[in-house]
Amino acid sequence: MSRLSPFNVVSLTLGFAFLYLPMLILIVYSFNESQLVTVWAGFSTKWYGELARNEAFLDAAWVTLRVAFFSSTIATVLGTMAAYVLVRGGRFFGRTLFSGMIYAPLVMPEVITGLSLLLLFIGLGLDRGILTIVLAHTTFSMCYVSVVVSSRLVTFDRSLEEAALDLGCSPAEAFRLVTLPIIAPAVISGWLLAFTLSLDDLVIASFTAGPSATTLPIKIFSAVRLGVTPEINALSTIMIGIVTVGVIIASISTKRARVKAEADERMAQRTA
Repeated sequence: MSRLSPFNVVSLTLGFAFLYLPMLILIVYSFNESQLVTVWAGFSTKWYGELARNEAFLDAAWVTLRVAFFSSTIATVLGTMAAYVLVRGGRFFGRTLFSGMIYAPLVMPEVITGLSLLLLFIGLGLDRGILTIVLAHTTFSMCYVSVVVSSRLVTFDRSLEEAALDLGCSPAEAFRLVTLPIIAPAVISGWLLAFTLSLDDLVIASFTAGPSATTLPIKIFSAVRLGVTPEINALSTIMIGIVTVGVIIASISTKRARVKAEADERMAQRTA
């Protein structure tokens, strides 16, 4: 095992500082007494109270959470189905076109995706709101779920499914009882990735959102144009805290699910 050289230590330190020092400064200044975000005037939590009374930010946050939950859930279902078809479907007519449509949003500029979806919704006569944002976020996040789940299905031992079929399970029961529990960590990871992408999206949401539904990134971007306020620092700190807790919980649950799945797989191989 190689030891860390001074160059590697310095490189790691500078890299982590570049990534996380701005976040740390933002968190510190969210507890600033002064209204000027660059002048420290003492410790205070009053801006969190001001944020709690800001109905515009609260409404935007509620819309963002609803959109992220529904779009990530739908994207996870559709992405898992698409991944299963691509990995297990073999060669079928239209496979190249199907896989190209699944992976196109990965390389498509967000401006093009947002504009095309806007024209589609206008052509269908849909009023822009929560529904259109959910459909738009589902469209581009589904491909990420498909990539994550496909990578797990490629390495999946199909003899476990065959053993379940030999024991009397139908294909649907074999998928529900054997395949799905084993690929559950990948499915959960795909859902978390889709949820994070939806929370973070600004460009596509700006094309598909309407006056009745404004997401938090759009609201923050509109407010920052007039200058950064301590309320935005407080809001960003809360979001960082929520994401941090979510990542920790997800990592623990995913690790436990992976350990359990590996144990079940070894047990099934011994009994097969």
